[in-house]
Amino acid sequence: MESFSIGQMAVYPAQGVVEVVGIEEKEISGTPLKFYVLRIVDTDMRIMVPVTKAHEVGLRQIISEDEITEVFEILREKEVHIDKQTWNRRYRGFMEKIKTGSLFEVAEVYRDLYRLKSTKTLSFGERRMLDTAKNLIVKELSVARKTTESKMEKELERVFSA
Repeated sequence: MESFSIGQMAVYPAQGVVEVVGIEEKEISGTPLKFYVLRIVDTDMRIMVPVTKAHEVGLRQIISEDEITEVFEILREKEVHIDKQTWNRRYRGFMEKIKTGSLFEVAEVYRDLYRLKSTKTLSFGERRMLDTAKNLIVKELSVARKTTESKMEKELERVFSA
């Protein structure tokens, strides 16, 4: 089980990059429990996650350099099979991937929607999901690479223009 320390950056599924701003003990039904106090970097919202449930909810470390390479390999894949299913069914499938918290799954969603938009008009929900996926990728990669989000966005654009 991973353990996090105050000041550490991590990733919370579907919310993106968070900072561990505290570890507090609270009494719930007479039982003392330790909680990570997380600040969502994007919105400044705070979340409390029981330390014992952190892995279960998908709280994880920022990805490593090797994993970044893998994310870019996923994004570069040209042969993308997109089912001829209705947009709302496709949307549900993509949403499930985003909720996993895996940057690899989020990268697949971003790649698939990015490629799909060149062949057809995306629904409003799909456009929002494309933006969400891009935001999650840019935020985590910029923290992992210790660079700015705008530099990371330019790097993503280069992947798709190649």
